Amino acid sequence: MKFFNAKEKRHSVLRWRIILLNTIVFAVLIAGVTWVQTSRVGLVDERLTGVEEETRVVAATLAEYATVTESRAINFQSASELLRDLLGPTRLRARLYDTEGQLIVDTRYLLARNVVQTVELAPIDRWSRFKQWATGVYDSIMGVRPNAHYEPYFEGGQDGKVYVEVTTALLGITATSKRIDEHNKLVLSTAAPVQRFKAIYGVLFVSTEGGDIDNILRLERTKLIEVFALATLLMIGASLYLSWNIAEPMRHLAEAADRVRQGRSGRETIPDMSDRGDEIGDLAKAMNAMTRALYDRIDAIESFAADVAHEIKNPLTSLRSAVDMFTRAKDEDSRVRLLNIVRADVKRVDRLITDISDASRLDAELSRETATPVDIARLLETIVEIYQMMELPRGVTIVLKIDLPPDTAVMGRDERLGQVFRNLVDNAVSFSLQAGVVTITARTDPGLVVVTVDDTGPGIPPDNLETIFNRFYTERPQEHDFGKNSGLGLSIARQITEGTGGRIWAENRASGGARFVVELPLAATWQH
Repeated sequence: MKFFNAKEKRHSVLRWRIILLNTIVFAVLIAGVTWVQTSRVGLVDERLTGVEEETRVVAATLAEYATVTESRAINFQSASELLRDLLGPTRLRARLYDTEGQLIVDTRYLLARNVVQTVELAPIDRWSRFKQWATGVYDSIMGVRPNAHYEPYFEGGQDGKVYVEVTTALLGITATSKRIDEHNKLVLSTAAPVQRFKAIYGVLFVSTEGGDIDNILRLERTKLIEVFALATLLMIGASLYLSWNIAEPMRHLAEAADRVRQGRSGRETIPDMSDRGDEIGDLAKAMNAMTRALYDRIDAIESFAADVAHEIKNPLTSLRSAVDMFTRAKDEDSRVRLLNIVRADVKRVDRLITDISDASRLDAELSRETATPVDIARLLETIVEIYQMMELPRGVTIVLKIDLPPDTAVMGRDERLGQVFRNLVDNAVSFSLQAGVVTITARTDPGLVVVTVDDTGPGIPPDNLETIFNRFYTERPQEHDFGKNSGLGLSIARQITEGTGGRIWAENRASGGARFVVELPLAATWQH
C-alpha cells in the first residue's frame, strides 16, 4: 500500500532501454543501407554517361586536330597520338572508324597496359568449378551481373558497322549500349561522330573493359553485406543482453515463486533485485513484500489459532469446575453462586466465539470489499446519536466535536469504519470513572482526517501503549462485567484502520485519561 501523487510516478526505465537499443540497431541498419544505396543509385548509368561525355570530348578533339579537310579523312598518326595521350590514363578502349565503318585505330594495340592480354580459362578441377558456380549464384542473387537484360558483346573486327552505335553515329547521332561479354561481364560502349562543322570524318567508338563495372558493383554489394552482418551482430548482442537483463531475472523470480508455492525447503525468499532500478527490481521488491506478508499471515493464523484455543480453554475449565462443584453443593446459596459462574462462563464463551468469528472473517472481507468515499462527519454523528440514546454505565456521557470542511470524505466501508469507532468508544466508556466524559474530536491535517477518542479513566501504563492492540489482551476494572470483553476490539480496530491505509495508536493525556488517535487518508489523496 502506497500513497503518492501523480507527479511522483517514475518513468519506465526498462521500456526506454528496450526502445533505445532497438532504435540504435535499426538506425545503424538504415544508415548503412542508405549510405550504400546512395553510392550505387544509377551507378551503371552514371558510368555510361561519363563514358559518353569523354567520348564526345575526344571525338571533338580528333575533329579539331586529326582531320584532313581537303580529303575528309582522318590523319592516322595524329589520331593515334591523341588517343594514346587522352585515353592512356583511363581504363577505356577506343576504336576509330572511317566513314565506311572500317577500323583505323584500336587503342588495344597502342597502350602499354594492353600489351599483355589475359583470358579466363574454364576451370578444370571440381573446386574451381564449384567456386565459379558459387560466384555465379552470388552474382545472380546480389545483382552484380544483370545478364538477363543486355545483349551479348562480340568483337566486330575491321567492320564497325556491326555495332548499332557505330551505324547510328555515322548519321551524326551519339549512341550508347550495354552488353555482356563471353565471361558474363558488363561492357558499356559509346559511339560519337568525329564531326567538324557538319562534315563527318569518322566515328569514335569507346568501350569499357569487361569486369571493371562488375568489380565496383561487387565491392558495393560486399559493403552492403558487411553492414547487414554488423546490424545482425548488434541485434544478436541486443537480444542476448535483453535476455540476460530481462528473461533470466524473470526466470529466477518464477523459480523462487514456485519454490515458495511448494514450500518444500522451508521459507524461501525472493531474490533481491532492488539495485536494478527498473520494473524487474520493483517486481522483485513487490514479490518479496508479498512473500513476507504471506509468511506473516501464516504466522498470524498460527498464533491466532493458539490464542483462540487458550482463550476458550480458560472459560471451559472454569465452566467444568463449576459444574463439578454444583453436583457436590449442599446448600442453595452455593448452587446459586455456581449457576452464576456457569452463566458468566457461557456468556464469555459466546462473546469469544462471536468476536473470533468476526476477526477471522475480517481479513477476507477487507480484501474483497471495494473502498468508497465515506462522509466521516455524518458517520461520527450517527454513532454518537446511538450512544446518546443508550443508558451508559456510571453516568458516562459522550461529546462530539467536529472541525471538518463540508463534505470531508475518507475511503473505506462505513460499516467497518463505524466498527472502529464503536470499539474505541466502548473501550473508553469501560475505563471512564463515575460521571466521566468521552470526547470524540475530528479535524484535518494535510491529506488526512484525524479522529481522537478521549476518556477520563486512569490512563494506560506506558509499557502497554502498544500491547493493548494485541489479540486477546484485556485488563479491565474489577467492577466491569465479567466476560463482556474478549480482548479483540482494539486489535480489530487496528486491522480495519490499516486496511484503509490509515493508522491508529494510543497515548496518555496530560490531564489524565487515555487518548486513541485514528488517522485516515482523505479520499482525494487515497491510493491503494
